[in-house]
Amino acid sequence: MQTGPPALVGAGYVDGAHRPLLGTIGSLRPFIVALKGVRPPLSGVVGTPKFGRTVECSTKDRITDGTWITVIEQLAVETGEGVFDAIAAGPADGRPVLLLHGFPQAAVAWEHPVHVLGRHGYRAVAFDQRGYSPGVRPERPAEYGVDSLVGDVLAVADVLGFGGFDLVGHDWGGAVAWWTAYEHPERLRTLTVVSTPHPRALADAMKTDEDQHMRSAYMTEWRSSTTEKRMLADNADALRRMFEWKVPPSRVDEYVRRLSEPGALTAALNWYRAGRPGGRIEHVTVPTMYVWSTEDVAFGSTAALDTGKWVKGRYRFEMLEDVSHWVPEQVPEVLTSLLLEHLS
Repeated sequence: MQTGPPALVGAGYVDGAHRPLLGTIGSLRPFIVALKGVRPPLSGVVGTPKFGRTVECSTKDRITDGTWITVIEQLAVETGEGVFDAIAAGPADGRPVLLLHGFPQAAVAWEHPVHVLGRHGYRAVAFDQRGYSPGVRPERPAEYGVDSLVGDVLAVADVLGFGGFDLVGHDWGGAVAWWTAYEHPERLRTLTVVSTPHPRALADAMKTDEDQHMRSAYMTEWRSSTTEKRMLADNADALRRMFEWKVPPSRVDEYVRRLSEPGALTAALNWYRAGRPGGRIEHVTVPTMYVWSTEDVAFGSTAALDTGKWVKGRYRFEMLEDVSHWVPEQVPEVLTSLLLEHLS
């Protein structure tokens, strides 16, 4: 019997390296990973497969003796608001985990955690959120308010058949995750937020901490109607520099390509232009892990350290030294290990 992590052969993560070999996840092409000595449970697609077919793992999928294939699937999740694009992995009946990306990324930012969670028997799904999915791209900034974003999370979960689920979010996805946990604690098993402090901790820090006030100035600046032109000028130089050379260049190219599509960057920036939430967020009661990195340019230590005051349930705080804001893609293995510990 094999002990420890399975050896990966044929494609994907080889010897711990990040090497998508069959297709390119950033381009949302089909991606197959072979696991030596591991037979994953049956994995199906809930919703409409983007490539018009459902891929499942079963006995007929054996490549060689003792080697099986699993798939990072591509889904089109049809809701009342429109169709959300998503990636997924793991058995259809696995414990559900929903992952939310931030600006200016996409669901594929969660490629590594989705793959590993699926390999461990979870049903992991990350979807391109409102404005990032072409099928859900309303024009008015008011349609990107917190209520709509939280509603999208629940709508996607409902279509996927996720009654209760674990929720993970980074950056803007983290803010949406905090609000979802506060307003709908009965739906969540656990909450994991990366980078983004609890909204109340952040709001307090912006008022009392000059450092955080300066870090957050971009939130107002980006509401300007000239932001799109400035970010996309000179081959999207400003957009590219935002990633601080911590995200693989091919992935940055993919994000730029997506946001260069007509209306895409405006839709993403409408999250900032939607205005403040109508209500007031209070304490979160679900078991929570908050992961913050010391080199985060957007969120300083004051709000990060105060976040625990706004969690009444079981709370775990993880500080990553010398890591930038782009945690899911700079240190995906470290983050995924923490996530697996928290879920267990």
